[in-house]
Amino acid sequence: MSFIRAGLTQERPKPVVKVTPDQRVFRGETVTLTCDIQRAGDIQWRYSWFKDGDTRNSYRTTTTAEFSFTVYVSNSGEYSCRGERSDSQRSDISAAVTLTVSDLPRSTLTVTPDRPVFTGETVNLTCVIESHSDWRRRNGLTDDRRYDWTYYQTYEWRYEWYKDRVMLQTSDGYTVNRDTLTIRGATESDQGQYWCGGQRDERPSSSHFSTIVSFSVKDKALPRSTLTVTPDSPVFTGETVNLTCVIESHSDWRYQWYKDGVMLQTSDRYTVNRDTLTIRGANESDQGQYWCKGQIRSVSSQSSSAVSLSVKDLPTSTVIVTPKTNIFTGETVNLTCVIESNHSDWRYEWFKGGNNSVMLQSSDGYTVNRDTLTIRGATESDQGQYWCRGQRDERPQSSQDSNRINLSVNAASSLLLVTGVVLGLSVCLLFFISLLLLLWRYKKNKDQQRNINQTSVPNQSGESQPENSPLQSDPNHIYDDVTEVKKRHKDDPESYWEVTYSEVTVQKEISVDKDDPVAESNEVTYSEVRTKVKKCKSKDADAGVGDATYALIRKKGNQK
Repeated sequence: MSFIRAGLTQERPKPVVKVTPDQRVFRGETVTLTCDIQRAGDIQWRYSWFKDGDTRNSYRTTTTAEFSFTVYVSNSGEYSCRGERSDSQRSDISAAVTLTVSDLPRSTLTVTPDRPVFTGETVNLTCVIESHSDWRRRNGLTDDRRYDWTYYQTYEWRYEWYKDRVMLQTSDGYTVNRDTLTIRGATESDQGQYWCGGQRDERPSSSHFSTIVSFSVKDKALPRSTLTVTPDSPVFTGETVNLTCVIESHSDWRYQWYKDGVMLQTSDRYTVNRDTLTIRGANESDQGQYWCKGQIRSVSSQSSSAVSLSVKDLPTSTVIVTPKTNIFTGETVNLTCVIESNHSDWRYEWFKGGNNSVMLQSSDGYTVNRDTLTIRGATESDQGQYWCRGQRDERPQSSQDSNRINLSVNAASSLLLVTGVVLGLSVCLLFFISLLLLLWRYKKNKDQQRNINQTSVPNQSGESQPENSPLQSDPNHIYDDVTEVKKRHKDDPESYWEVTYSEVTVQKEISVDKDDPVAESNEVTYSEVRTKVKKCKSKDADAGVGDATYALIRKKGNQK
């Protein structure tokens, strides 16, 4: 395209972009871009600025050829311009120029000692500015030792200190020594927000400001310490115990632990993790008085009150086996777990084996019913060591392992079987013999009763008939006991008793000489009848023994 004026053809002017400063730019510096239109004349131009090739949307529009702004890293890019006259005629778009904005060196502020700070202490604040090499590397610059402020101290940094937005100067309270600000005898008035930065004569002429650091100044009065124990005492053997030291107002303490006056160190028995002392697998040797305290530099907290820790044994367990004697194959065996405890909510666990014990569950061979393990139809495979223990949800959560019971299962012996059969038959035989003896005795007594009834003489008394009892015999005597008869005398209203006894004596056969005429016959039978008045209540008669009558009967051969 071309300008047409007074019949002449003229080419569009070509602008040129200039950058000031014309070298690397740093964050925070002021950059001026100039759009120079050649042969622009005295005509009024309006300038449009484009960034990174976007010619449709102007980055900025100005009425002057110069465009100045404070740059940040985000302003890096390619810039071009175009001019437009008041009569709407435009120039060409200039060639693009590249603007590179480098970040400033970073600053970091550190405080010594670590917070908190106590009254009277000396505090050092140190400002560390990023090294030259790190800064160039971060900004994509090649190393140039001529400007290395880290190694050659070329154009050294001048450090600036700020507190609550006010720049600090050396005074009675503060001492500045290059990169360090020192506060001696800190007081509560020294509390606040601090930051720092650097200045130098060469570009980059400044650093970033550091991040803000706040610190507080605490009174040097000793803070209190409190010791807590979890779980509550008493502790049971095997449990894990945590002792926690709580110190008011601060959190950066170094904690110290004591038992019975001796400072504890981390070991196999004790583990210290900041404010917590852990005792794993507690036993009776861990009993004692514990306390703690904290230390920060020269400041100590108060010692906590002593806490007494007692350790008790877990409840004991015992296995009882039924039957207690030898166990034979096929028998039912009950193992009962007895835990010495006042608690009844135990869950019982059963184990079989030695070092590599196996936990038993209810199965075809075993039945577990709370505290009893039942083995039905015991076999030799059931032999081994058995033991138990208890578990519960509350403390104590377990009992001690019980004693190991060695269970032996013996095969049933054929000799024992034969012995059992013989004993059974013997008992049956004795019972049968006893029955035969009873039947024989019964028959004999019955025969004697029959003979006595046939030989007894009836009582002829008109007033009463005596009652006879069975004859009683031994080898030499036969007794006939006639029972009592109640009689009444006519003149006596009261009755009396009359008892009649009959005794027959049989003498054994005696051999005699046939030629002796004096010899008696070989068998003599005596009959004696006694009558005894048992009681007489007549006033005129005396009670006494009745008459006795004897009859002598001689027997020769078969004659009487």
